[in-house]
Amino acid sequence: MFSLDQYRALRDGAGLLEREDRGRIVLRGADRKTYLHGLLSNDILALEPGTGCYAALLTAQGRMISDMRVFELGGRVLLDLERPVTGTVVEHLEKFVITEDVEIEDVTAKYAQLGLYGPRTPEILAAATHADPAVAPLYILPGGDIGVPGVDLIVPREAAGSLTAALVSAGAVAVSPETADVTRIEAGVPKFLVDMDTSTIPLEAGIEDRAVSMTKGCYVGQEVIVRVLHRGGGRVARKLVGLLTDPPDVQSGDRLLAGDREVGRITSAVDSPRMGRRIALAYVHRDFLEPGTALEVETAEGPSHAVVARLPFRSEPSVTSALLGEP
Repeated sequence: MFSLDQYRALRDGAGLLEREDRGRIVLRGADRKTYLHGLLSNDILALEPGTGCYAALLTAQGRMISDMRVFELGGRVLLDLERPVTGTVVEHLEKFVITEDVEIEDVTAKYAQLGLYGPRTPEILAAATHADPAVAPLYILPGGDIGVPGVDLIVPREAAGSLTAALVSAGAVAVSPETADVTRIEAGVPKFLVDMDTSTIPLEAGIEDRAVSMTKGCYVGQEVIVRVLHRGGGRVARKLVGLLTDPPDVQSGDRLLAGDREVGRITSAVDSPRMGRRIALAYVHRDFLEPGTALEVETAEGPSHAVVARLPFRSEPSVTSALLGEP
């Protein structure tokens, strides 16, 4: 359930989110990076120990099997992805191992992941680990998939409770997935299996600037991406946009209309403290992408109105302050 206090913690303090929604895959072996480089959309060979990138695993038709964050940890690569597709991705990766020195392991059950997000993250993490060095995480990874800067902490599953208690004692506020979803949508960050799926091309979701290297060598699905970018001018049939909506409340799956023509569907919708109204992410036909374009929404409670907005969502400071109870 959404909580305004938790939302304030993410914006002004530090929110602690148990990342049970995420899966974790580890690749070991001398060929782990060259192997992934030929399969993923970003430049894996460029990763130095302690660095990471965002990438997509695609079919030959350029459609997404999964998105993921990729971290080179020195001697191993960690993939952080949506938990429901972890098994599928493991099976897919294993099919392409022939003679390469690569070992693939699903470590979701072995390691827990705690997200600590918000401006007080460094202070609270330092205080928690100083008070009890035994709770220090194995890995501290840059976060950000909920639209708020922070870190993801990887710990042995049996140590997660102790680290959680230490972080809360140091001042972190436990936040719900519903609250984190609000900051994610305000930031315009699409979520796989919600705003992207196996029918999605990365260009449609607008993630190419983060997920696709334009300078690396070949990877599965590259031909489709290059063809759209260079021959089609980057134009796709539909694109993910933001919507500012009016009552009645819109929901995921609601149809978007321009007159009698269906031009898109909503994928995510929340009430936004930042905007002071309900907002949504939606795929819209390319003829209706211009910010300010008015559309009608077909909701279960009757017609509603929406306006296309740029992502991430922005509001006047005075509006945000009033909603959050600030002077």
